[in-house]
Amino acid sequence: MFSRQTEPRSIATQLVLLFTICATLLLSCGLGVFYWIVVRHAFEEDNAVLADKLAAVRTDLRQPDGLNTVDHELKNHRAGEPAVYWVRIVDPTGTVVTQTPGMDDSLPPQAFASPQITTSAAPLSKDYRTGSKLFSLLATTETIDDRAYTIQIGQDRSADERFRKQFRALLGLVLGLGIIASALIAVTVTRRGLQPLAKMRRSLERVRPPRLNERIEPAGWPSELRPLASSFDEMLERLEGSFTRLSQFSADRAHELRTPIANMLGEAQVTLSRERSSKEYRSIIESTAAECERLSGIIDNLLFLARAESSEQQIESSVFNGRAALEKITAFYQASAEDRHIDISCGGDAEIFADPILFNRAVGNLVENALRFTPDRGSIRISIAATEHATEISVTDSGSGIGPEHLPRVFDRFYRADPSRSSAGTGLGLALVKSIVDLHGGSATIASQLGRGTSVTLIFPAKP
Repeated sequence: MFSRQTEPRSIATQLVLLFTICATLLLSCGLGVFYWIVVRHAFEEDNAVLADKLAAVRTDLRQPDGLNTVDHELKNHRAGEPAVYWVRIVDPTGTVVTQTPGMDDSLPPQAFASPQITTSAAPLSKDYRTGSKLFSLLATTETIDDRAYTIQIGQDRSADERFRKQFRALLGLVLGLGIIASALIAVTVTRRGLQPLAKMRRSLERVRPPRLNERIEPAGWPSELRPLASSFDEMLERLEGSFTRLSQFSADRAHELRTPIANMLGEAQVTLSRERSSKEYRSIIESTAAECERLSGIIDNLLFLARAESSEQQIESSVFNGRAALEKITAFYQASAEDRHIDISCGGDAEIFADPILFNRAVGNLVENALRFTPDRGSIRISIAATEHATEISVTDSGSGIGPEHLPRVFDRFYRADPSRSSAGTGLGLALVKSIVDLHGGSATIASQLGRGTSVTLIFPAKP
């Protein structure tokens, strides 16, 4: 059996349910208290009237010839007129002295509880139901001529019972209508409250690759949604920038990969157009190998950048002597520099916390880039210095410099400040250097002046 995952309720449904439940609880509590107050008040009024009736009968009995007076009042009850109070007087032997006519049919003597001792407080009543009628019964004693007589009084409360039922039904109807009204109000309020979200959804649905400039503009939104709208606008801005860079990167990558492939294809086609000597074939193969090496270098750099951006590149940082590492890099490029009479020197001394392999690759790319743009008999200076929280490495050359309009983009992939003079490069060197520094949590900056040279500074954080 496959378990079916329960779909979460929508926000609108949850709000409507919560509002309706809260309104139902409030209405139930309010109407319940109201019902209790009304019924309690009616019950207390009935008990007070019943106690007054008992007091009146006892007062009559205390008068001279009281039994005859009470008997006369009870027997003068009009026939056919509904009796509200039923009174019975029983002597000490259990004989009925007088009673309301027809009382035995509805309220036999056995229905009453034992007589209560006469006190100043009102005696407690007892409910008695017979058929469709409800009675409240009282029984007490009264001494007349040194004899204890039992007084039994019954009050017909059937009308009160019908009132309670009707009142309860009315409150139930009011509660039901209140719940329905609360649900309708909750639906209306929720729809109006969620309209901004629906509008935001429609705005986001309009975002397409050709329309990444679409913005939500948080100024016109409720205060609760302004942070969300601002976050969406920032996300769309980042997406637009990333999409633009990706499109440019794809075009540049296709161009860079096409150039060596076109060179190899052209040389192969020319070579195959006629018979060649072994020397000519060897020259063509050497040229093709050089293009393959260039193509392989482009692919390696692209793979490294892709792994760095996806956080797949693992770095193994350690503390090592930065001056010694720079001298090894300088020695590696010394031969190429001497061929062009370029002076390479190192300065400063500090320890550095970084991945040695990636560090050598970053600084090596900077030195190689400086050699490419430094004229013969120029100079390249590599320096290292420690600050309180980082180590700075600077590579400064006396080359032709870079225009200020190009500086913000020199770390972008395949970007070339002067394409006509950089055909030997791939436009990935500085982008690769920036990625390596970013992996270490550092930063890279560049400063340049036309005709005076360029200085690139790498900042590696100190060991935590």
